[in-house]
Amino acid sequence: MGTAVTIASNSSTITDADLDARFGPIFERIAEGAVEREVDRRLAHTEVGWLREAGFTALRVPTELGGLGVTVRQQFRLLIDLAAAESNLPQALRVHWWFVEDQRLASDPGQRERWLRAVADGALVGNAITEPGIGAVDRYRTVLTADGQDHLLDGTKYYSTGSLFADHIVVAADQDGARVSVLVDANAPGVTQHDDWDGFGQRTTASGTTHFKGVRVPADRILGPGYGVAGKGYGTSYLQLVQLSVLAGIAQRAADDAASYVRERTRSYTHAAADLPRHDPLVQQVIGRLSATAFSARATVLAVADVLDTVLDDALSRGGDTNEDLVDQAELASAKAQATVIDQVLDATSQLFEVGGASIVSEQRRLDRHWRNARTVAVHNPLIYKQRAIGAYVLNGDPLPYGWSAGRRDTAGGSDA
Repeated sequence: MGTAVTIASNSSTITDADLDARFGPIFERIAEGAVEREVDRRLAHTEVGWLREAGFTALRVPTELGGLGVTVRQQFRLLIDLAAAESNLPQALRVHWWFVEDQRLASDPGQRERWLRAVADGALVGNAITEPGIGAVDRYRTVLTADGQDHLLDGTKYYSTGSLFADHIVVAADQDGARVSVLVDANAPGVTQHDDWDGFGQRTTASGTTHFKGVRVPADRILGPGYGVAGKGYGTSYLQLVQLSVLAGIAQRAADDAASYVRERTRSYTHAAADLPRHDPLVQQVIGRLSATAFSARATVLAVADVLDTVLDDALSRGGDTNEDLVDQAELASAKAQATVIDQVLDATSQLFEVGGASIVSEQRRLDRHWRNARTVAVHNPLIYKQRAIGAYVLNGDPLPYGWSAGRRDTAGGSDA
């Protein structure tokens, strides 16, 4: 472990143009195989490797520790572009991004430097948080028990998104009645992973079941309470914004695919307003709506990213402690964004089929994947609860929906971010 450094803020001067030049060609290569991966249900191991090699997984690692040191806004701008190329990948890396942020705010400088340097060197982190039938943060049946100088981890997790791509897995567990997060090696003895996610969308996010049986965990791999701890934190808005960036990217890809389809199409209808579909004002109107939705979704995500930039920069200046008022601002902004982006993108990914005849539903095109993927992402934090929470906060000042424990459930409900 090297000498600890003080991290005040990201100091990189890298520009959006620099980032586009670096990652744009990679996104284009990833997009070329998106439909084939969807058809074959092939996990994008090769494509994740391209991202690692280019430093994409170390976007928020400070430059002095080997990363690119980008702002939150710059990161989410790139996540939207990656989602337009392949919507499964930003979601698969979602907890990796959170892990990086959490290490940037870690109170232990040695731990912070160790893991941020590991990420800069290409380490990728997945998750094993959720358990079947468990909603509260203190009901986990996965347990961490002492065994000499180390500990043993036992339990089963569902929805282990991204872990099949990862070197390490963040696991939520119970340790003598307290909530802890531990970091285990993905290939450690006793770890078994399955690609058994059976949803109709986002099929290649590697969101399967993970079993832990007697997995040895050294003391320095216990990271504290970690993800999902009850009470206010930046994590719920941050993780939700990753999902919204996926939706924004889906909207952009749907608009691009629909426009490409119309440009190439020569058949029309006897009652159409033009001989060629691209000259038909009704078809033009649909394409216009799709393009406007993609623009609106992107702008909304980036507006929330600006709020999170303020939250996280302020936390760094305070030694890792977040300001609860600022955290509330981010949570409310994220909830409002969710309440608008979801409906817009679901409508757009359904309306795109109005621009063509039966050929537009060809399995070779797989344009239905845009709606299926958007619908799947959208249910990760059901909209009906967020809409009510916004109204209750505006009218009565009720608490916003952060994590909750079985013994103390906030009136705004829990988070399933």
